[in-house]
Amino acid sequence: MDRQKSPYNVTFGILSALAILMIVAGHQGYDILTVGGLFPYYSFHVPLFMFISGYFYRMEEEEKPLFYLKKKAKRLLFPYFIWNVVYGVIAWVLRVFGGFSMGEAVSIKTLFVTPFLNGYQFILNYAAWFVPVLFFVEGMNLCMRLILRKLRLCDERLILACSLAVGVLVVQFATEGRVWGLYKTPGRILFLYPCFQMGQFYKKKLESRDQLGNLPYFVIVVGVQVLLHLCCNGLAYSSVWVTGFANGPIIPYVTAVSGIAFWLRVARVLTPLCEGGKNSPAAAHNPAGGFLLYLGRSTYAVMMHHVMAFMLVKMVLAGIASHTGYLADFDFVRFHADIDYFYLVKGSEAFQMVYLAAGVGLPLLLQRGLDSYRPAVKRVFLKQCKAERFD
Repeated sequence: MDRQKSPYNVTFGILSALAILMIVAGHQGYDILTVGGLFPYYSFHVPLFMFISGYFYRMEEEEKPLFYLKKKAKRLLFPYFIWNVVYGVIAWVLRVFGGFSMGEAVSIKTLFVTPFLNGYQFILNYAAWFVPVLFFVEGMNLCMRLILRKLRLCDERLILACSLAVGVLVVQFATEGRVWGLYKTPGRILFLYPCFQMGQFYKKKLESRDQLGNLPYFVIVVGVQVLLHLCCNGLAYSSVWVTGFANGPIIPYVTAVSGIAFWLRVARVLTPLCEGGKNSPAAAHNPAGGFLLYLGRSTYAVMMHHVMAFMLVKMVLAGIASHTGYLADFDFVRFHADIDYFYLVKGSEAFQMVYLAAGVGLPLLLQRGLDSYRPAVKRVFLKQCKAERFD
């Protein structure tokens, strides 16, 4: 019997949308969603994505583990490798004909191996390093749960405690300089897995008890965060490189929990404004709700393409600087060599909003086009198959 499809979780849809906005803003150095620097993106935003993914894991998947892994490979890895080829070609064209020095040469290694090592092979899609890591975390989680179930030890508290212990050990090793080279691949997986398990733990053990009023809730979370800032030497760290842990092995997980807790409650507060999805009467009267929910469904596209969207904005600015008398201070050397170069017109921080709008909007437009194109291709394919059947 087919399983009944669960209703769309509006709160986590909003949370996903907020998370991808933080990823995009973080990559351009735009602190618009850090709450005045109180919640630095790099202290929790990648763990937040793991938390969301862990929340949606279902025990039913353990009934057909191979089917589950195949489904995850199809959803995560298959489109990743297609776009990796596309960005490999684009990077090659930019190097050969555009004078750029970013990205490695297209090879078997950069197409199929480097994505699992760091994901920075072609630079223009470096933000998607998270996708192979998520696939490994999903697979590791499944295998571990199958083993624990056979041993009759599949308890959420035990899994969370053990995964946190391993994650803390990884951070300790990283601070001692032991997580380097090829060790960074298992390092980032083991560091992020506890955050995946936090999502499952919240769903099964905490969500039904999460009833504290908004005012005391925010007072506690913000109070904890203020204390962290007062007692620590900077809260940001790098999940992909497993570096930057300036406060010992425990604090990274404390900041992950505090950041997730803050934005989870923000998403719950926003839920009534977006309830029902984009096709509902409520969303019809609230276009922002429809946008947020679509963004929450399209985080893969934004993750994959927002760096290229930034580049397109910079290319337009470079063209204006080259052919007009405007933007004389545009740095062409950095433009061709540094993906993190963001030119601000007249030095205005407000121009960051242009990059943010492009980083979110252009991938969404691409996704909308693909969403419209797929049904047409499917109809043509089915029509062709039907015609061949009756020939």
